[in-house]
Amino acid sequence: MVDQELTWQGAVARWDRGLFDMVARRHWPGADRVLPRLGRAANHGVLWGGTAAAIAVFGSTRGRKAAVRGMASLALASATINTVGKWSVRRARPQLDGVPAVRQLTTQPRTTSFPSGHSASAFAFTAGLALESPGWAAVVAPVAASVAFSRIYTGVHYPSDVAAGAAWGVAAGLVVRRIVRGAQEARIVPGDERAAAGAPALPEGEGLTVVVNTGSGSSAAVPALLRERLPKAEVVECAGPDLPAELAAAASRATVLGVCGGDGTINAAATAALRAGVPLAVFPGGTLNHFALDLGLAGLDDTCRALTAGEAVHIGVGRFTPGPEGESGYFLNNFSIGAYPELLRHRLRWGPRIGGGPAALLAAWRVLRSERPVRLRLTGRPRSVWLLFAGNGTYHGTGPTPRRRDNLGEGLLDLRLVYGGGRPGPRLLAAAFAGPLTRSPVHTAARQRSLRIGDIPPGTALAYDGEYAEAPPALVLDVLPDALTVYRPRP
Repeated sequence: MVDQELTWQGAVARWDRGLFDMVARRHWPGADRVLPRLGRAANHGVLWGGTAAAIAVFGSTRGRKAAVRGMASLALASATINTVGKWSVRRARPQLDGVPAVRQLTTQPRTTSFPSGHSASAFAFTAGLALESPGWAAVVAPVAASVAFSRIYTGVHYPSDVAAGAAWGVAAGLVVRRIVRGAQEARIVPGDERAAAGAPALPEGEGLTVVVNTGSGSSAAVPALLRERLPKAEVVECAGPDLPAELAAAASRATVLGVCGGDGTINAAATAALRAGVPLAVFPGGTLNHFALDLGLAGLDDTCRALTAGEAVHIGVGRFTPGPEGESGYFLNNFSIGAYPELLRHRLRWGPRIGGGPAALLAAWRVLRSERPVRLRLTGRPRSVWLLFAGNGTYHGTGPTPRRRDNLGEGLLDLRLVYGGGRPGPRLLAAAFAGPLTRSPVHTAARQRSLRIGDIPPGTALAYDGEYAEAPPALVLDVLPDALTVYRPRP
């Protein structure tokens, strides 16, 4: 048995060295200038930290979450591989015989060879991104693979070192995902909204019409689950441009309007429910579910339980007048003018052609290079702003785009302004680190019931709950207190 094990280890070692020598012998045009530098850039995670910072500044909310998850995965991989990994298998570094001198690092690593820390960090960061934002991961993955290959190319690691490091990194990403999911479940708690008396109880869903947006990332099993849990409910599957009309029609004939999708879909359903004067039942199922999380809904079971018991709350709804097509528009989460709507406009335009991650990167580059501050009038005073953010209710967190709310029934606008002047990147970054200050040279925060915005330049973009539209010449932002009844189980 021992002899067989030694024979197996010898075969792996010969394969490892043979592959290493093959890479060393082969000429790779252009790689001598690129790969060694790329490997050095990844020392101590500097390359990935810079990438995460760029995504955090220029990316969407989902991109920022992905950047944080990527760095958390990298930190876990690095901490464990440099303690448990490196000292468990004390493998010597490869001999550099046959590796061209031009490829060799000026300073050779002194730690043990197995597994590759650079590969672990690269794949941990990429795995963390992929589990939150596959688009960004697709952009970063070729760079991560090149960093891993550079460790063989420069002669500091065997192929099996790199493979083990990559696997270690992916495992770290999966561990972080599990930890994050547990933390998210722990933070999904009901808010302080006022209970809605008289909301109808629908034990089997009779009188409920649920519109499922099949294009929002909802699970294909959701319609079947709804029909099983609420057998007397009407379930309509829809996607694309027909969705608003389908929601309006469903609201006109239902006692309660139900919706399954992400924040954009829920916004459309809330608009239909408001205009029809019916309560809303939200089944989280889209790519982004900020509204459901802030309300305290963890999933389909919570909404079904609330419908069965007739448990609901009143929430406030943000409004901008005039909105699209001249009618008032509504927002459950937030409204913005400036850099973010322009970035969203470019990303929606290019995303179908080149993918979400590359589109976000290209959109950020375009906005930071060519966009100018928006000059408009706020409550009668001329202002130049890079970003105007208005939240439906008070958000926690600092900076221009804070995180979550405790009360959707507060009836106040959480206003954040990033003033114009200078370049948008430094201004937005400075605002992000402005701390809890109500006023700073670049960033203002206030809570108001309404805001009048005038002299909006033609072609200015606005965004609301992740949707994009062109702004009118003037509009008014306000909040409708207790405007909508939404089902949610009691704590």
